[in-house]
Amino acid sequence: MELQSLTGAAHTLQTFGIASVVFVLLWFLPRIRLEARLRKLPAYVYEDSGKKTATTYMTSAKRIYIAGYNKFKNHVFRISTNESIDTVVVPVKFLPELRKLPDSVLSFPEAVADLLHTKYTKISTDEPISAHVAKADLTPALARLNPIIDEEVEQAMAEEMPPCEDWTEVYIYMKLVNAVAKVSGRVFVGPELCRNKEYLDAAANYTLDLISAQRKISEIKPWQRPFLAPRLKEVKQLRIREEKAKEILEPVVNARREAEKNDPTYKKPDDMLQWLMNRGSDYGRDSIESLAKVQLGLIFAAIHTTTLTATNILYTMAERTEYIQPIREEIRQAMADNDGVMTYRALQQMEKLDSFMKETMRFYPPGFTSFNRKVLRGFTLSNGQYIPAGVTIEVPSHAVYQDSSNYPDGDVFDGYRFYKLRQQGGAQNHARNQFVTTNETNLAFGYGRHACPGRFFASNEIKMMLARTLLEYDFKLPEGVTERYPNQEFGRSTSPDAAKPLLFKKVKA
Repeated sequence: MELQSLTGAAHTLQTFGIASVVFVLLWFLPRIRLEARLRKLPAYVYEDSGKKTATTYMTSAKRIYIAGYNKFKNHVFRISTNESIDTVVVPVKFLPELRKLPDSVLSFPEAVADLLHTKYTKISTDEPISAHVAKADLTPALARLNPIIDEEVEQAMAEEMPPCEDWTEVYIYMKLVNAVAKVSGRVFVGPELCRNKEYLDAAANYTLDLISAQRKISEIKPWQRPFLAPRLKEVKQLRIREEKAKEILEPVVNARREAEKNDPTYKKPDDMLQWLMNRGSDYGRDSIESLAKVQLGLIFAAIHTTTLTATNILYTMAERTEYIQPIREEIRQAMADNDGVMTYRALQQMEKLDSFMKETMRFYPPGFTSFNRKVLRGFTLSNGQYIPAGVTIEVPSHAVYQDSSNYPDGDVFDGYRFYKLRQQGGAQNHARNQFVTTNETNLAFGYGRHACPGRFFASNEIKMMLARTLLEYDFKLPEGVTERYPNQEFGRSTSPDAAKPLLFKKVKA
């Protein structure tokens, strides 16, 4: 019996050992082949050891991308990031040919899935219904929804801001998060839920929960993630958010479906939730659970990105107060020309404000790279450089913005830069220099067929919030603060420091 037990144990160990060897081979051999192919591309080297490289990248990515861009300029190169495989950096001159490649070769959803660890965070990065509804329903609806959105902006800002009869310290980032959650909620989930406390909590905090989980997962070695990632408290919190989102939406969705079924006079609401319900069966997204996940995806895509952009603009204008009065006068004139209503036409007339928004995004973008794509099938660029399957490519967009060959005096902030270009005339010139424009040197909203489909709504929302703020308040940096607050940098991502205040004071009538 003892001999049999020992023999069985030895057999088990042998089997486990063989399985371990097979696992190691399956894991490492493809990576070895990929790294061999990557070595054929030139590298921008900035550190010696792997661990030190990752640490340096997380704190100095902006500097690294600019230095690599200046060194290689019009050639593809690779850099080490905080991931185990080098990232391939592609100059903008290749974007026209890259945009022609199908998703089966270059995949945006797969790149985002890798970045956000969707295997564990469960956020969907490939929801065709979201993009379709944004393009087919949301953007065409903006002209009729703008007055409603503006009413929500005015009410939300009044609720969030203190009286400010004299100069008052305001931590504007969180005020804007709450206001954006309410305003976006009016469009995303309609009047029934846009001021529901549980919905607003999810809108304000789901993105923070997701990013927290993503960062924790990134700290775990890739081969350990299947075992350790699901146990993280940050990942478990996401599951709680999903259940809560389902609970919030369920009674509203059921009530709408019941009314549509039984009330012949029922008029469907004009909001994103209803549009998703209308098209849900076409995409297999008509269950409450799937609608809740789509809504969480919208929250992630919209709330904090809109907030950080608006905050960046206010931080910049608080330092450059000479822009406040001319832009305020432009807003007043646009409102007067449109009977005091923030119509589509009124927003289009705010060209100086639009220019300041665009120049701020050029200086303080939401990230230092754009056009992030996962290579699913290897391909060869027109210059002969081969990009292997398995890598992620990106464009060093912030370096592009600082290049004076793209933007004369690129290191100088000019809030009227794009306003002046639009005044030169010509429909193409006018369109190219708007805040929402995407092209080879305007990459903040992406590029090609995967450019942000909700950017027109985001632009209108940001412009309305800024316009209302400028009409209602003077604002500036606190006493003793002489320079704009520096943004916080974390790898390729960057955002304004939410812990910094501005001083606000009501404008006298």
